[in-house]
Amino acid sequence: MASYLQVENISKSYGDRTLFSNISFNINEGDKIALVAPNGTGKSSLLKILAGVEHSDRGGEVKFMKDIRVAFLDQTTTFNPDNTVFDEVYERMGSLSPEIREYEAAVESGNARRIERAMAGMDLIDGWSLEQKIRQTLTMLKIERLNQPMRELSGGEAKRVAIACMMLQNAEFLIMDEPTNHLDIDVIEQLESYLQRSRCTLLMVTHDRYFLDRVCNTIMEIDRGKLYAYRGNYTQYLEKREERYANMQADIDKSRNLLRRELEWIRSTPQARTGKARYRINAFYDLKERAAVSLRNDSVEIDVATSRLGRKIIDCTNVNLSFDGRTMLSDFSYKFTRGERIGIVGRNGVGKSTFLNLMSGDLEPDSGIVERGETLRIGYYTQRGISFRSGQTVLECVQEIADVVKAADGHTISATTYLNRFLFPHETFNKRIDILSGGEQRRLYLLTVLMRNPNMLILDEPTNDLDIMTLNVLEEYLQEFKGSLLIVSHDRYFLDKTADHLFIFEGDGVVKDFVGQYSEYREYMREKEEERTKNSRTATSSAPKQQAQRSHDSSKRRLSFKEQRELEQIERELATLGEERSALESELSSGDLSFERLTECSKRIEELITIIDEKELRWLELSE
Repeated sequence: MASYLQVENISKSYGDRTLFSNISFNINEGDKIALVAPNGTGKSSLLKILAGVEHSDRGGEVKFMKDIRVAFLDQTTTFNPDNTVFDEVYERMGSLSPEIREYEAAVESGNARRIERAMAGMDLIDGWSLEQKIRQTLTMLKIERLNQPMRELSGGEAKRVAIACMMLQNAEFLIMDEPTNHLDIDVIEQLESYLQRSRCTLLMVTHDRYFLDRVCNTIMEIDRGKLYAYRGNYTQYLEKREERYANMQADIDKSRNLLRRELEWIRSTPQARTGKARYRINAFYDLKERAAVSLRNDSVEIDVATSRLGRKIIDCTNVNLSFDGRTMLSDFSYKFTRGERIGIVGRNGVGKSTFLNLMSGDLEPDSGIVERGETLRIGYYTQRGISFRSGQTVLECVQEIADVVKAADGHTISATTYLNRFLFPHETFNKRIDILSGGEQRRLYLLTVLMRNPNMLILDEPTNDLDIMTLNVLEEYLQEFKGSLLIVSHDRYFLDKTADHLFIFEGDGVVKDFVGQYSEYREYMREKEEERTKNSRTATSSAPKQQAQRSHDSSKRRLSFKEQRELEQIERELATLGEERSALESELSSGDLSFERLTECSKRIEELITIIDEKELRWLELSE
């Protein structure tokens, strides 16, 4: 198996803080690797060094196999706000492809020989079909308005455009930093399926544990500045990591026992020590260093009181809301109760975040009534993240809210102690917020929301940028939270852990209620789709057989000549329509269609479904 990437002795520090030092590893063809570690330990920095965006301190070497194509998906991508979606992607593809760049330069030069050579290069890479590929990829990722300006896109839509640019590069090696952030669940599952099928080699950072389990065959962990690799998915990594810690702890305990004996010797009289070998003295100091290792992992400690919550939470009656000309809620009525844990799911742009703004009081409805209880104290964690003044420090931000925090058992905790519990040590108190990592800013934001002792938490994409360790603690806290929860999240694992009741936003203001976890909802929808497909096929294939059986049943009313002819005609048409639909579905699955043909096939299938339903209904009327 070919080695696609060799990394030797790379290091990264910021000021006096070392993220990792002298890391070396190898990635082979076909490896699909996830990099995990707490926030602030250098995951994104490592990916950027590999992608050539940043450089290693003190030398080191990053060597990709010759001529291998590498694509990098950063957490954020800067676009030209005035470009349309299609033009933005096309320009990026042209700039990334040397063949397309050369062809455009050759045409501009007017040199006939150069143009001829450039055309041959375009033939080799099939550069002429780039427009078709762009349209197909964007359509697959549910980007349909290709002439929409980039400045009008939501965060999730912009992320999908960035993913399309990455996919269109047809790179053998993909480097992805938090690819699922801001995506709706349907698109995450499509990306998941694409990466499972793809033969590419992959290195990514993600907190999505279902995504990790289903895509990756290796987990790499940065732990105390060193890198450890585990073969298998995320679940297997957890088991093997525990084994490594148990073995390390046994070695540490052994070293400490030996150290006690050696300490007696090293403290003996100088006369005795001068007669001993120098190597034993050196070995003592090595032993002392090994025995001093601590395997304790710091983790966030969430311990805050929940304010008393009365009977009335939020009562919604016949609420209607439109935003930017689109209907977000249509005649919505619901009474929230204590202890409810509601997850909200739906594709990007159907109004999930708008709904949270309405519930929090940041928006008012167009019509209808939203009443909030007198004891209600909302903690709203938004996608926008923490707000802070220029130059504001971590401690200043927290002390603006309160100097002390009320804990779950009633006693008070100082703001500085609470910062420690959220993994902000004393040396970070005077650090400016704007230089914190994305994950550290999110952790600080979570702290500022919880320290107000809310009794209803409204969380909009809380998993973005938080590391897996912090997510585990947050999940445990929310499971024990005594108030009410309203959560928008694309993280399926997080939803399964924290929500037992779902609002399904279907678009055009329609909100459906589902009692159960997200995995149960997805299974229900799969079964429903399979049943619909099965019934459709059964109805089409069994129509002639049922008619033959009924024609011999003398107890039934005999059809008129005209009705009999109509019945026979419908049977022939159903067979023809069924064949046409099957042919179109096969054509759609080929992946080779132009955008125009793709649109044409989709519309025709929708028409066929309507026609077949109508004819089957008439066939049943005549048969009965």
